[in-house]
This record gives sequence, C-alpha cells and structure tokens, in this order.
Amino acid sequence: MNRPLAITPGEPAGIGPDLIITLAQEPRETDWVVVGDPDLLLSRARKLGLPLKLHTYSENAASETDSSHPFRQPGELCVLPVTTSKEVRPGELDRANAPYVLAMLDAAIDGCLAGRFAAMVTGPVQKSVLNDAGIPFTGHTEYLAKKCGVNRVVMLLVAGTLRVALVTTHVPLARVAEHITRQNVRLSLEILLESLQSQFGFTSPRVLVAGLNPHAGEDGHLGREEIDVIEPVCQQLRDLGMAVRGPLPADTLFTPSYLETADAVLAMYHDQGLPVLKSHAFGQAVNVTLGLPMVRTSVDHGTALDLAGTGDAHCGSFRKALELASQLSDTTHVIDS
Repeated sequence: MNRPLAITPGEPAGIGPDLIITLAQEPRETDWVVVGDPDLLLSRARKLGLPLKLHTYSENAASETDSSHPFRQPGELCVLPVTTSKEVRPGELDRANAPYVLAMLDAAIDGCLAGRFAAMVTGPVQKSVLNDAGIPFTGHTEYLAKKCGVNRVVMLLVAGTLRVALVTTHVPLARVAEHITRQNVRLSLEILLESLQSQFGFTSPRVLVAGLNPHAGEDGHLGREEIDVIEPVCQQLRDLGMAVRGPLPADTLFTPSYLETADAVLAMYHDQGLPVLKSHAFGQAVNVTLGLPMVRTSVDHGTALDLAGTGDAHCGSFRKALELASQLSDTTHVIDS
C-alpha cells in the first residue's frame, strides 16, 4: 500500500493554503492528503487565480499509484475534510478558527499513528491567535510530543548539510538556564544521535555541542553551566564511543573549520542556533521533530499574513519539507552526505 503524506495548511488566514495550492499545480512523485477545509482551499485557489479540483480522501484511494490518480495529478488534491468555524479572509486572524487549527493537527497525527499516512508536513501556525483564544499552545513541537505521549522531543532545522538541533525551544530567554540540566542535555543528544543514525543514515554521527554562556563560560568566569552540566554529559557519551565534541563557544562553533567536522550541531536555545541557519538558507530550511513515533517536517517560516492570497508567497521551504518528509519516511533511503 502506498501511504500518502498528510499535509496541514496551518493558520487558515496565512500562506499555508497558498503554498499547498501553488505546489499542487506541479506534477509530483509523492501522494498527498491535505487535512483541511475544502471550501477554504477552493476559495483561496480562486483568489490566486489557480485551477483546483478536490477529491475526498478515502483509505482505498491511498492504494492507487497510477500517475493519473488525483493524489498526483497537477491541479488536483485529495482532502480529508476538517471545516473552519467561520469564513476565512486572507491576512485576517480570527480566534473563532483556533480550534480548527488543532483539529487539523489531531486528524493528521491520528492518521500517522494509525499507519494511514507515511509522514506529516505542517504549514505555519499563528501561536498568538491560539493563545488569544485561550489555548495554551507554545508550538507544533510541544503539541506533537504531548499528543504522541512522548516525554521529550528535539527540534532540528535542516538546510542542506547544515543541521542544528535545540535543547530548549520556545522558552523565554530569562528561563533558558533552568532548563539546561544534565538530563535535558543528555536526552537531547541521545535523540539527536539516534535520529542521525536511523533517519539520516549516518553510521557514526558527529555532533558539535554549543556552550550556554559567552566563550563557553570561560572556565567558569562567565557561568558554570558548561563545567557543571554540559561537559559531564558530553564526556559520558564520549565514554560510550559517541563522537560528541563540546561544549564549544557558539560564536566560533558555526565557522567552516568546525562545521566541516560534524554532521549536526546541538545548540542550547532557539536564538543561539537558528539565526545562523536561517541566515544561511532562510526559505529553504526544514524543521524536523525528532523523537516522535512518526515523521514530521515543517517550514522554517511563519504565517506571512501580508502575503496570504497575493500569489507572492515563496514555496521553497514547503517544497523542501515535502521532499524531506518523503525521504525520511522511506526506510530504504539513506541521506548521509
């Protein structure tokens, strides 16, 4: 049985629907199922001036592999219907549609866990409107972990051969240090190393680990997290034969001489690692959630409300997210580069 990718458009007023409709105009080698509102997709396609024909998803359809099947036909999409609460206007947030965003995610997660979908690709969500609606949502990563019953996951951003993982994700900077514990650092490293082997095909993955403080603490003069937390964990894994190097100063770790010796970097917090990666390849990077019992990828950007419905949204990151989801869900594929 040929299992499709489940795609959630994300914030209905954002560019997620635009990206899906635009890429659906092209021939594709992977089967898609869009989990979302059919009326929204048709309305947005009219706004964009693009043809779109929809087919309601059924499991029987997933076994079809003929190139003429609507899973792959340009200008056609299979949809697992989830309806919005209110009519959507591009660029205009509406708290009434916040439950719709979560309902899309839930349907896609359930389908992946049940084995109906090969992987999940998510469009960008607007955390602020979810929070304004009274939903304590901090991000896809945390929501997926809770729904899948996983205690810890790791956010990894991929841009070609540059891979940056995070110990902490959507945590205020003032609270980052309290989350840099031996347990959190070790679990993050273990998940990253295992995923580099099982999903990316590295037989002996090499990881650079950033320090938390400037100059990696400068021997304790600028903070002791490196001495008390990060270095002991790195040494424990080195003793087990893992190629873990660090803690290293983050301001020099991302230079070519270091990166050439590694397959991934583990940063301590969001804005320590991701600005470097996004300056390297913004709009072409992919967000991957490691440690889930399923494959999940996403774009590296936000909802771009000002571009919704204009036809000016760039599809680069979404295209890469779809390609990487297909590769990671293919257990015979080796990505080692």
